[in-house]
Amino acid sequence: MPRIRSEMQIWSEDDKSSRNLYIVLISMHGLVRGENMELGRDSDTGGQVKYVVELARALANTEGVHRVDLLTRQISSPEVDYSYGEPVEMLSCPPEGSDSCGSYIIRIPCGSRDKYIPKESLWPHIPEFVDGALNHIVSIARSLGEQVNGGKPIWPYVIHGHYADAGEVAAHLAGALNVPMVLTGHSLGRNKFEQLLQQGRITREDIDRTYKIMRRIEAEEQSLDAAEMVVTSTRQEIDAQWGLYDGFDIKLERKLRVRRRRGVSCLGRYMPRMVVIPPGMDFSYVLTQDSQEPDGDLKSLIGPDRNQIKKPVPPIWSEIMRFFSNPHKPTILALSRPDHKKNVTTLVKAFGECQPLRELANLVLILGNRDDIEEMPNSSSVVLMNVLKLIDQYDLYGQVAYPKHHKQSEVPDIYRLAAKTKGVFINPALVEPFGLTLIEAAAYGLPIVATRNGGPVDIVKALNNGLLVDPHDQQAISDALLKLVANKHLWAECRKNGLKNIHRFSWPEHCRNYLSHVEHCRNRHPTSSLDIMKVPEELTSDSLRDVDDISLRFSTEGDFTLNGELDAGTRQKKLVDAISQMNSMKGCSAAIYSPGRRQMLFVVAVDSYDDNGNIKANLNEIIKNMIKAADLTSGKGKIGFVLASGSSLQEVVDITQKNLINLEDFDAIVCNSGSEIYYPWRDMMVDADYETHVEYKWPGESIRSVILRLICTEPAAEDDITEYASSCSTRCYAISVKQGVKTRRVDDLRQRLRMRGLRCNIVYTHAATRLNVIPLCASRIQALRYLSIRWGIDMSKTVFFLGEKGDTDYEDLLGGLHKTIILKGVVGSDSEKLLRSEENFKREDAVPQESPNISYVKENGGSQEIMSTLEAYGIK
Repeated sequence: MPRIRSEMQIWSEDDKSSRNLYIVLISMHGLVRGENMELGRDSDTGGQVKYVVELARALANTEGVHRVDLLTRQISSPEVDYSYGEPVEMLSCPPEGSDSCGSYIIRIPCGSRDKYIPKESLWPHIPEFVDGALNHIVSIARSLGEQVNGGKPIWPYVIHGHYADAGEVAAHLAGALNVPMVLTGHSLGRNKFEQLLQQGRITREDIDRTYKIMRRIEAEEQSLDAAEMVVTSTRQEIDAQWGLYDGFDIKLERKLRVRRRRGVSCLGRYMPRMVVIPPGMDFSYVLTQDSQEPDGDLKSLIGPDRNQIKKPVPPIWSEIMRFFSNPHKPTILALSRPDHKKNVTTLVKAFGECQPLRELANLVLILGNRDDIEEMPNSSSVVLMNVLKLIDQYDLYGQVAYPKHHKQSEVPDIYRLAAKTKGVFINPALVEPFGLTLIEAAAYGLPIVATRNGGPVDIVKALNNGLLVDPHDQQAISDALLKLVANKHLWAECRKNGLKNIHRFSWPEHCRNYLSHVEHCRNRHPTSSLDIMKVPEELTSDSLRDVDDISLRFSTEGDFTLNGELDAGTRQKKLVDAISQMNSMKGCSAAIYSPGRRQMLFVVAVDSYDDNGNIKANLNEIIKNMIKAADLTSGKGKIGFVLASGSSLQEVVDITQKNLINLEDFDAIVCNSGSEIYYPWRDMMVDADYETHVEYKWPGESIRSVILRLICTEPAAEDDITEYASSCSTRCYAISVKQGVKTRRVDDLRQRLRMRGLRCNIVYTHAATRLNVIPLCASRIQALRYLSIRWGIDMSKTVFFLGEKGDTDYEDLLGGLHKTIILKGVVGSDSEKLLRSEENFKREDAVPQESPNISYVKENGGSQEIMSTLEAYGIK
């Protein structure tokens, strides 16, 4: 794709040193640590782990970057080393005399702490990771602000998710904090899904059951929705892989970029910017002699008998050479984890069936670490067993090395052994997203043979140091290897070119390009300030409701009165006037949104509707029981109350008046499925900052005509689908759906909107008789995270009261650090049947099946039973 010329400024270290940037990287799965990385231990601990660790270090060493945090999962399992359970690990110390803090690995607890969870099983625990990460980021932002920013929090400059799981985490965090998000896919679910289907060895259902592929694909789509920028290693990744997704269309992305540059409206459509930035490499392990011509061959170190050592050699050399009958032959080196996708068995077949190659060279297979093949994961053990069978089948004893163990620190010596013998490095993977090992091999002077699928295409083009092959063609693999091993002139030319061009893949170069692109994207990001409320040292009361101040009370002289006897027309007029007045106060200090000293939040989010979509009268009893239980536990004033609903503010006011509920008991009312927040203790003021906070990528008026065309699965009468005007607002487009009308499910509607470049959140509410179309960053759970940050109350100190079912955003409310009390029998009809199709992922892939944070209260359970449940949570 030809690059559209832009005015993007290349990152310069001049004038950046005083910027104090805080950068957050996320790599959720696998075993992540800074030293002695166990690469290849399992399918989750591969090149991505090394990449993110080195990226964190490199960014921290860049001028202008104050701190880099790499967030991953904390694992305290006896199955793994204790270091993976350490909450904090310093990756790099700040340079002497520098004001920077360096880089750190931050391990966030999520899921079972004493159990190693593979990435396919991590999906239900993502909300818990999001809340834990949010707590950490808010704490660091506040601390950095106090140190270098005059007390004002320093929010992340960018949040960068790596892989689908971390991409979804980054999307939620970026939405909660309103900061730019960047995504790197590493490997993509749709691409893997298509390959597995083409192989025909496993059914669609088994693929999803084994790999949770549909859940992964939806996470990648959500990440595309939220991302400002997607970092890829190659253009092939953009065209052949990201092009498979609903949320990215390369032609539409280009058209939208042209329109933006010309100042023409994009009609609410957005596409993330795809940026090719070659992966970097740490050259600190590469010695000067590695880039020079080899001083003699292996014979200068080892005699004809491999046990005759003339000079000391690295231990890993001895470990490898013990396999060979003639260790002086050129080494063909393959280094990967034992995974079917790495295509190692095809390499062994190609070597075994080419007699000239067997006579000229040895084959070294570095396939992770193992103690007992039988104890390895099934996929890894199958690959290793097949390799051993092939070695026996072709009688390759004395010609193939497959050591059981190696340390990460020994990898440079492995490359040096191959270079010393004038060998070749090969990566025959079916698809290789990055090809980082190819860059490493080139840095040590090794020519390369690589798959033509993925990143190696661009790497070989940039380095000009090897050959590309079809990974399915054994003959092509053996021919390429033989060509490089046998032709010493070609070998020397490839080595020379690789060493000459390797600087293009250095970490400083990578970071410079990376920060330039991020800065360019940030210029288009509508960030708003997010302040953390400062609790005064002392208050005259624990609750601002008790402060005798006319500005904090509802006036009885013409102001909007919640429980007065005004008629409906007057009441609506008063409401509109009040909201209009509050909207005119957008320039006021954010401090007006603080409700005072609170230790906890109780949130009522019960979606209690009858079959016609009307709010049931039992809401009154639910609220009374909750407030009474709160008063019996922590005491009045220490607990704040929030009502979160899919209804509009007017509907909430009407139903509370009808059921004699005092809205003054609540600190905040979250309306229209999380698109608006109002404060009863401030004369029902709308939170204008929150409106700005969630407007990112909101199509506004452009969504109206599109959603009305798409919502029905078949032609409908004119009055079957209508705009619900009384619930519409600047951040919510509400549609009334007549009962019996067949409408599309949420997943189907999202797909169709994504394909048009429209990024929205869609919620069916009121027993599926209404559809709320709201901003991408708006939802009930995100609104509560926003309040958690503003009021300085951790989500772990929040209790949600839910029914057994609800609106189509019900699942979002179940996971996380907050406590959940599910009230049985209080909900009549729900909307969840319109959430997703049978072919999509299941609820158990999104919500933990057994969570200590979820409890049930039986039907008709009163305040005493609620209080007992709270006490079981330690709330007394």
